[in-house]
Amino acid sequence: MADAITRPNKMIVSDDPRLRAVITQPLMSAIYFWAGHRMFLTYLQQSYPALWANLNLQRQDVLEGPIDFVILESIVTFLAGEITGNSSHVDRVWTFLPPLYTAYFTFLPLFSWAPSDLKAAGVSSRALLMLASQCIWSFRLSFNTWRRGLFKLSEEDYRWALLRDHIPSLLYKLFNLGFIAFIQHFLLFAQGLPAYAATLQPRAAPTTSDIVLFALGIVTVLIQFTADNQQWTYQNFKRGNKLEKPWPFADCNWTELDAKRGFVAEGLWSISRHPNFLCEQLFWFWAALYPILGEPSHSGTLSTTPISFLPRWPKSFHPRELFTHPDVTPFWPLASALSYATLFAASTAFTEYVTSGKYVAYAVYQERVGMFSPFTTLFKKLWLGFTGRLATVDAVIWKDEKKRE
Repeated sequence: MADAITRPNKMIVSDDPRLRAVITQPLMSAIYFWAGHRMFLTYLQQSYPALWANLNLQRQDVLEGPIDFVILESIVTFLAGEITGNSSHVDRVWTFLPPLYTAYFTFLPLFSWAPSDLKAAGVSSRALLMLASQCIWSFRLSFNTWRRGLFKLSEEDYRWALLRDHIPSLLYKLFNLGFIAFIQHFLLFAQGLPAYAATLQPRAAPTTSDIVLFALGIVTVLIQFTADNQQWTYQNFKRGNKLEKPWPFADCNWTELDAKRGFVAEGLWSISRHPNFLCEQLFWFWAALYPILGEPSHSGTLSTTPISFLPRWPKSFHPRELFTHPDVTPFWPLASALSYATLFAASTAFTEYVTSGKYVAYAVYQERVGMFSPFTTLFKKLWLGFTGRLATVDAVIWKDEKKRE
């Protein structure tokens, strides 16, 4: 948990572009979600007409339950936030909702209300792999949320408290209703939809792409866990509570000069300002790629002979066909990952707005290290070296000369 901050006087959102991003970028997430929904329905009609004819009669039974659950959660989250003055209730269920939705779509063929085609096909091994990787993701996030104390009902993400004092009360209530409650819950639901796509595909043993994506997911979670541990170890060291047995690769031999800087800039955090957020976005892109890389031939029905290939992007099409072109619609699972990434872009912009106001050296850190990609960090280093400022910038961030290499 980040340090407590002093709340500034109220201000209008338009006073700072990063605050405007907090309001506007969630709208882009909603647009991506809508686009993916439209592409998904068109994809079903084009690729599986027989299944669509069956599903069209029963899809209310298939989708109505989880969507009603999302709406109920959103209402409860909004009301709880208004009653308690705490907007972090959705954060406490974030750790397990995506795997829950994925589990629903994975085991959909076992439910009585599933279309007959899905019942006959059985559970998809591809969807099971997706569910397994997401359970591992959930364990990591749940553990990190627990040790930070966010499962306590009295705890609130410091950014919500700050935003509440940055914008007018009515605007924050609308933000709480539209974004914190509804958009975030629907985005969590959207992360389960790629498993739905996998469930609709022909049954076969896991393909090479499935195994590679599963391995990438596990590696990504391990790197993210390392970034979490480095941040946790640093924050404890900064507060004078050095951990006796830190996790592997978590202790970066911090000094008192590092503690005075106020933010972690060693280990993975020396090549990315938010390595944990980078891994979070990558994980859901890997999840979205399972059904895309394993897309079968468009036989019109569920087949037991899948053909694994990367869908061909059309050379040309009219803009109005963006969500309906048969060569575009197989990419619809990416909409869930793009929505998630847009959410993190807004969240990270606001996080950095807060951090840069607390620590003088953070602006220099932003100049030296990329927000997400290590490649951006490399370009920044090369540019600073070319302009002759690299040594000066590194000295501001890493005052210990041994850490400037």
